Amino acid sequence: MPPHHVPEPSHSEHPGRQKLAIALAVLAVMPGLAIRVTGSHPEPLLAAICFGLAVIGGAFMLAWAAEVAQLDISAGLAIALLALIAVLPEYAVDFVFTWKAGDTFGENGSCVTSDGTNHCDNALANMTGGNQLLIGIGWSLVVILAAYRIRQARKGKVERIPPGTDLTTTDVKLERSHAVEISFLVLATIYGLTLPFKESLTLFDSAVLVTVFVLYMFRVARAPAEEPHLVGPAQLIGALPVAQRRAALAALGLGAVIVILAVAEPFAESLVSVGEEFEINEFVLISIVAPLASEAPELLVAALFAWRLNTNAGLGTLVSSKVNQWTLLVGTLPIVFAIASASTHGLPIGSVQREELWVTAAQSAFAVAVLLNRSMSVTEAVTLFVLYIGNLISRIFPESIHDEARIGVGAIYIVLAVIVIIRNRRSVRPLLTD
Repeated sequence: MPPHHVPEPSHSEHPGRQKLAIALAVLAVMPGLAIRVTGSHPEPLLAAICFGLAVIGGAFMLAWAAEVAQLDISAGLAIALLALIAVLPEYAVDFVFTWKAGDTFGENGSCVTSDGTNHCDNALANMTGGNQLLIGIGWSLVVILAAYRIRQARKGKVERIPPGTDLTTTDVKLERSHAVEISFLVLATIYGLTLPFKESLTLFDSAVLVTVFVLYMFRVARAPAEEPHLVGPAQLIGALPVAQRRAALAALGLGAVIVILAVAEPFAESLVSVGEEFEINEFVLISIVAPLASEAPELLVAALFAWRLNTNAGLGTLVSSKVNQWTLLVGTLPIVFAIASASTHGLPIGSVQREELWVTAAQSAFAVAVLLNRSMSVTEAVTLFVLYIGNLISRIFPESIHDEARIGVGAIYIVLAVIVIIRNRRSVRPLLTD
């Protein structure tokens, strides 16, 4: 397919500012990379700031690369690849925890070390925490931020509004092409609801979930390319001659991947160290603080899309991220554990993590029920946010009722999912047809 034509940026597009934005993104990653390369060990707070700036710079580079990539590949595939790259920090951090779990299990047949650390619980806590945060904060953030920008656009306070943007509603609507992500997320969620009833995540679970992910990527790759609406640095890069554009795209994408992989683990560790200084609970650090760090790139990318009123790409990116986290991430954990432990034993699931898997799967069920009509309202976004925060608050309750609190939150998600499925039942057949 011949490359799309992108008009040269006009004077009103401020090419100087676009170049400055690219330069600032590159400069932002330098301190974190320097610390990583030199092997220095600054104070945890300073390290967290430097690595955090690197994550932000990498997130902007990813967003521009994903927008420009739509000139050569389908928007769905570009978003899927963006989602996969943006979630690499979560993979990196969770694989570290899982490898430690497998190594410990291989040595003594248990995930618990001599100091009482349960690496298996840590690996699952990081995974479930990341999945819950993605929907509870990420999906909600995109819809609420988009609603704010739409209200600003109605008042004439938004300089550039993408063509076709519907300012009559604050609902975020996904295009028909995103029926693919939603349908595969339905499959993954149905299987995910079986996980809380297992004693371990096994290689059979890996085979099922990784297969779902491979089929998903194969399906989105078949979609045709479409001409995107490029703004800011993405338009500046898109207007370059084809060879230069693709070289710049490769440099941005590869640079972002290198940065993210380099700073993901130390960023999470520095945040955990900062948390320990303030005597924050270890479970909270691993299930909330570390995922917040590792999910930061995709949350920033999605927020950037929403701020530009490219709501389809914003929410679409996070839905795609949920698909790959709920399939590829969960599916590869037993493989990493098996390699590290030199056994075919599945990754053990403790009682607390079984309850966290229940909450994660139930949240996914409610979220995917909401998207059956390819739309999410501010009310639905706020509901997801409130339930997520409610689950976090429940952890400060007396430990004796933690189990009941987690099971109760999951039950609320399931009840709401059933109600929304009944409401959106007429959308199921059109969704599968699309």
